[in-house]
Amino acid sequence: MKVLLLKDPKEGVLGPDPYVQEFASLGLQATLIPVLSFEFISLQALSKKLSHPEAYSGLIFTSPRAVDAVTLCLGEKAISEEWNNTLKEQWNEKSIYVVGKSTANLVKELGLATQGEDSGNAEKLAEHICIKESSNSLPLLFPCGALKREILPKCLRENNVPLESLTVYQTSQHPCFQQALSDYFSEQGIPKSITFFSPSGVKFCLNSIKKLAGEFIDKIKFAAIGPTTAEAMEREGLAVNCIAEKPTPQDLAVSIRRVL
Repeated sequence: MKVLLLKDPKEGVLGPDPYVQEFASLGLQATLIPVLSFEFISLQALSKKLSHPEAYSGLIFTSPRAVDAVTLCLGEKAISEEWNNTLKEQWNEKSIYVVGKSTANLVKELGLATQGEDSGNAEKLAEHICIKESSNSLPLLFPCGALKREILPKCLRENNVPLESLTVYQTSQHPCFQQALSDYFSEQGIPKSITFFSPSGVKFCLNSIKKLAGEFIDKIKFAAIGPTTAEAMEREGLAVNCIAEKPTPQDLAVSIRRVL
Protein backbone atom coordinates (compact mmCIF):
# COMPACT_ATOMS: atom_id res chain seq x y z
CA MET A 1 0.00 0.00 0.00
CA LYS A 2 1.22 3.47 -0.89
CA VAL A 3 1.57 6.16 1.75
CA LEU A 4 2.78 9.73 1.41
CA LEU A 5 4.96 11.45 4.01
CA LEU A 6 5.01 15.24 3.86
CA LYS A 7 8.27 15.94 5.64
CA ASP A 8 11.85 16.94 5.02
CA PRO A 9 14.51 14.21 4.93
CA LYS A 10 16.45 13.82 8.13
CA GLU A 11 19.72 15.67 7.65
CA GLY A 12 22.99 13.89 8.24
CA VAL A 13 21.49 10.42 7.87
CA LEU A 14 23.01 8.16 5.23
CA GLY A 15 20.77 5.67 3.45
CA PRO A 16 16.96 5.53 3.55
CA ASP A 17 15.02 7.96 5.69
CA PRO A 18 14.16 6.25 9.02
CA TYR A 19 10.43 6.70 8.37
CA VAL A 20 10.61 5.23 4.87
CA GLN A 21 12.64 2.31 6.21
CA GLU A 22 10.23 1.60 9.06
CA PHE A 23 7.18 1.73 6.78
CA ALA A 24 8.82 -0.72 4.38
CA SER A 25 9.28 -3.20 7.23
CA LEU A 26 5.48 -3.21 7.65
CA GLY A 27 4.83 -3.67 3.94
CA LEU A 28 4.00 -0.04 3.23
CA GLN A 29 5.46 1.77 0.21
CA ALA A 30 6.29 5.21 1.60
CA THR A 31 7.25 8.23 -0.50
CA LEU A 32 8.75 11.28 1.16
CA ILE A 33 8.17 14.75 -0.31
CA PRO A 34 9.95 17.75 1.29
CA VAL A 35 7.42 20.46 1.99
CA LEU A 36 9.22 23.31 3.75
CA SER A 37 12.10 25.65 3.10
CA PHE A 38 13.85 27.68 5.81
CA GLU A 39 15.66 31.01 5.77
CA PHE A 40 17.79 31.85 8.80
CA ILE A 41 17.73 35.41 10.10
CA SER A 42 19.00 37.45 13.09
CA LEU A 43 22.01 35.17 13.54
CA GLN A 44 24.24 38.05 14.62
CA ALA A 45 21.77 38.93 17.36
CA LEU A 46 21.56 35.27 18.40
CA SER A 47 25.37 34.99 18.58
CA LYS A 48 25.49 38.02 20.86
CA LYS A 49 22.88 36.52 23.19
CA LEU A 50 24.61 33.13 23.24
CA SER A 51 27.78 34.94 24.33
CA HIS A 52 26.04 36.17 27.50
CA PRO A 53 24.62 33.15 29.37
CA GLU A 54 24.77 35.15 32.60
CA ALA A 55 21.80 37.17 31.32
CA TYR A 56 19.50 34.13 31.08
CA SER A 57 18.16 31.32 33.23
CA GLY A 58 18.28 28.88 30.32
CA LEU A 59 17.31 28.05 26.74
CA ILE A 60 14.17 26.70 25.07
CA PHE A 61 14.18 24.77 21.79
CA THR A 62 10.90 23.65 20.23
CA SER A 63 12.16 22.80 16.72
CA PRO A 64 15.27 21.37 15.05
CA ARG A 65 15.57 24.53 12.93
CA ALA A 66 16.12 26.66 16.03
CA VAL A 67 19.00 24.38 16.97
CA ASP A 68 20.32 24.67 13.41
CA ALA A 69 20.41 28.45 13.88
CA VAL A 70 22.62 28.03 16.94
CA THR A 71 24.83 25.60 15.01
CA LEU A 72 25.26 28.22 12.28
CA CYS A 73 26.28 30.78 14.88
CA LEU A 74 28.85 28.39 16.30
CA GLY A 75 30.34 28.07 12.82
CA GLU A 76 31.83 31.51 13.32
CA LYS A 77 35.40 31.20 14.62
CA ALA A 78 35.16 33.75 17.42
CA ILE A 79 32.09 32.35 19.16
CA SER A 80 33.10 28.76 18.36
CA GLU A 81 36.31 29.09 20.35
CA GLU A 82 34.50 30.88 23.17
CA TRP A 83 31.78 28.19 23.16
CA ASN A 84 34.27 25.35 23.56
CA ASN A 85 36.34 27.20 26.15
CA THR A 86 33.70 28.64 28.50
CA LEU A 87 30.22 29.24 27.07
CA LYS A 88 29.13 25.62 26.74
CA GLU A 89 30.00 24.95 30.37
CA GLN A 90 28.17 28.09 31.49
CA TRP A 91 25.02 27.20 29.54
CA ASN A 92 25.12 23.68 30.97
CA GLU A 93 24.80 25.17 34.44
CA LYS A 94 21.37 26.39 33.33
CA SER A 95 18.20 24.62 32.16
CA ILE A 96 18.00 23.62 28.49
CA TYR A 97 14.37 22.76 27.65
CA VAL A 98 13.42 20.91 24.47
CA VAL A 99 10.40 19.35 22.77
CA GLY A 100 10.92 15.97 21.12
CA LYS A 101 13.73 13.47 20.74
CA SER A 102 14.99 14.74 17.38
CA THR A 103 15.39 18.29 18.70
CA ALA A 104 16.99 16.96 21.89
CA ASN A 105 19.53 14.92 19.93
CA LEU A 106 20.60 17.99 17.97
CA VAL A 107 20.97 20.00 21.17
CA LYS A 108 23.08 17.22 22.70
CA GLU A 109 25.37 17.40 19.68
CA LEU A 110 26.14 20.96 20.80
CA GLY A 111 27.36 19.52 24.09
CA LEU A 112 24.31 20.61 26.09
CA ALA A 113 22.28 18.52 28.52
CA THR A 114 18.52 18.66 27.93
CA GLN A 115 15.31 18.23 29.86
CA GLY A 116 11.63 18.07 28.96
CA GLU A 117 12.17 16.11 25.74
CA ASP A 118 9.49 13.58 26.73
CA SER A 119 6.86 16.30 27.16
CA GLY A 120 5.59 15.64 23.62
CA ASN A 121 4.39 19.13 22.75
CA ALA A 122 4.93 22.80 23.58
CA GLU A 123 1.95 22.99 25.93
CA LYS A 124 3.21 20.22 28.21
CA LEU A 125 6.75 21.58 28.05
CA ALA A 126 5.44 24.99 29.11
CA GLU A 127 3.78 23.42 32.16
CA HIS A 128 7.05 21.73 33.06
CA ILE A 129 8.96 25.00 32.66
CA CYS A 130 6.50 26.95 34.82
CA ILE A 131 7.06 24.54 37.70
CA LYS A 132 10.84 24.62 37.38
CA GLU A 133 11.20 28.38 36.78
CA SER A 134 8.61 29.73 39.19
CA SER A 135 11.19 31.53 41.35
CA ASN A 136 13.63 32.61 38.63
CA SER A 137 13.91 36.30 37.77
CA LEU A 138 16.13 35.93 34.69
CA PRO A 139 14.46 35.33 31.31
CA LEU A 140 14.69 32.15 29.27
CA LEU A 141 16.11 32.61 25.78
CA PHE A 142 13.78 31.20 23.12
CA PRO A 143 15.16 31.03 19.54
CA CYS A 144 12.12 30.33 17.37
CA GLY A 145 10.53 30.51 13.95
CA ALA A 146 8.35 33.27 12.56
CA LEU A 147 5.35 30.91 12.58
CA LYS A 148 5.75 29.78 16.18
CA ARG A 149 2.54 29.09 18.07
CA GLU A 150 1.76 31.26 21.07
CA ILE A 151 0.87 28.45 23.48
CA LEU A 152 4.25 28.32 25.20
CA PRO A 153 4.86 32.10 25.46
CA LYS A 154 1.29 32.63 26.67
CA CYS A 155 1.57 29.97 29.37
CA LEU A 156 4.88 31.34 30.63
CA ARG A 157 3.56 34.90 30.58
CA GLU A 158 0.47 33.93 32.59
CA ASN A 159 2.71 32.25 35.18
CA ASN A 160 5.12 35.19 35.39
CA VAL A 161 8.04 33.27 33.90
CA PRO A 162 10.28 35.77 32.02
CA LEU A 163 10.86 34.89 28.37
CA GLU A 164 12.94 36.52 25.64
CA SER A 165 11.95 35.31 22.18
CA LEU A 166 14.13 35.80 19.11
CA THR A 167 12.93 34.89 15.62
CA VAL A 168 15.84 33.09 13.93
CA TYR A 169 14.20 31.50 10.89
CA GLN A 170 11.35 32.01 8.45
CA THR A 171 9.35 29.19 6.87
CA SER A 172 8.03 28.93 3.33
CA GLN A 173 6.92 26.20 0.97
CA HIS A 174 9.74 24.16 -0.52
CA PRO A 175 10.37 25.36 -4.10
CA CYS A 176 10.09 21.82 -5.49
CA PHE A 177 7.00 20.79 -3.55
CA GLN A 178 4.26 21.61 -6.04
CA GLN A 179 5.96 19.78 -8.90
CA ALA A 180 6.90 16.80 -6.75
CA LEU A 181 3.36 16.46 -5.42
CA SER A 182 1.81 16.77 -8.89
CA ASP A 183 4.23 14.15 -10.25
CA TYR A 184 3.37 11.79 -7.40
CA PHE A 185 -0.39 11.96 -7.97
CA SER A 186 -0.07 11.62 -11.76
CA GLU A 187 2.36 8.70 -11.58
CA GLN A 188 1.25 6.79 -8.47
CA GLY A 189 -2.36 7.86 -8.04
CA ILE A 190 -4.22 8.48 -4.80
CA PRO A 191 -2.23 7.26 -1.75
CA LYS A 192 -3.89 5.22 0.96
CA SER A 193 -2.58 7.57 3.61
CA ILE A 194 -0.98 11.00 3.93
CA THR A 195 0.95 12.14 7.00
CA PHE A 196 1.54 15.75 8.04
CA PHE A 197 4.58 16.43 10.23
CA SER A 198 3.96 20.03 11.29
CA PRO A 199 1.30 22.76 11.42
CA SER A 200 3.38 24.65 8.85
CA GLY A 201 3.16 21.66 6.53
CA VAL A 202 -0.62 21.74 6.83
CA LYS A 203 -0.67 25.47 6.07
CA PHE A 204 1.46 25.24 2.94
CA CYS A 205 0.30 21.90 1.50
CA LEU A 206 -3.32 21.10 2.24
CA ASN A 207 -4.91 23.15 -0.54
CA SER A 208 -2.68 21.53 -3.14
CA ILE A 209 -3.61 18.06 -1.88
CA LYS A 210 -7.31 18.88 -1.99
CA LYS A 211 -7.04 20.02 -5.62
CA LEU A 212 -5.11 16.94 -6.73
CA ALA A 213 -7.18 14.41 -4.79
CA GLY A 214 -10.52 15.98 -5.73
CA GLU A 215 -13.52 13.83 -4.89
CA PHE A 216 -11.26 10.99 -3.74
CA ILE A 217 -9.91 12.91 -0.75
CA ASP A 218 -12.41 11.18 1.56
CA LYS A 219 -10.78 7.85 0.72
CA ILE A 220 -7.41 8.97 2.10
CA LYS A 221 -6.51 8.19 5.72
CA PHE A 222 -4.86 11.27 7.17
CA ALA A 223 -2.29 10.93 9.93
CA ALA A 224 -0.50 13.42 12.20
CA ILE A 225 2.91 13.08 13.80
CA GLY A 226 1.55 14.58 17.02
CA PRO A 227 -1.36 16.39 18.69
CA THR A 228 -0.25 19.90 17.68
CA THR A 229 -0.21 18.93 14.00
CA ALA A 230 -3.54 17.12 14.43
CA GLU A 231 -5.11 20.29 15.84
CA ALA A 232 -3.89 22.26 12.81
CA MET A 233 -5.44 19.67 10.50
CA GLU A 234 -8.75 19.75 12.34
CA ARG A 235 -8.85 23.56 12.21
CA GLU A 236 -8.72 23.20 8.42
CA GLY A 237 -11.68 20.83 8.50
CA LEU A 238 -9.62 17.71 7.83
CA ALA A 239 -10.56 14.45 9.57
CA VAL A 240 -7.57 13.01 11.43
CA ASN A 241 -7.65 9.23 11.27
CA CYS A 242 -4.69 8.60 13.53
CA ILE A 243 -2.02 10.34 15.61
CA ALA A 244 1.34 8.80 16.40
CA GLU A 245 1.58 8.03 20.11
CA LYS A 246 5.14 9.37 19.99
CA PRO A 247 6.89 11.26 17.16
CA THR A 248 8.96 8.26 16.05
CA PRO A 249 8.99 6.17 12.83
CA GLN A 250 7.88 3.10 14.74
CA ASP A 251 4.90 4.73 16.45
CA LEU A 252 3.72 6.47 13.29
CA ALA A 253 4.00 3.34 11.14
CA VAL A 254 2.07 1.24 13.65
CA SER A 255 -0.66 3.89 13.97
CA ILE A 256 -1.15 4.12 10.21
CA ARG A 257 -1.07 0.34 9.72
CA ARG A 258 -3.97 0.04 12.15
CA VAL A 259 -6.27 2.31 10.15
CA LEU A 260 -5.49 1.03 6.65
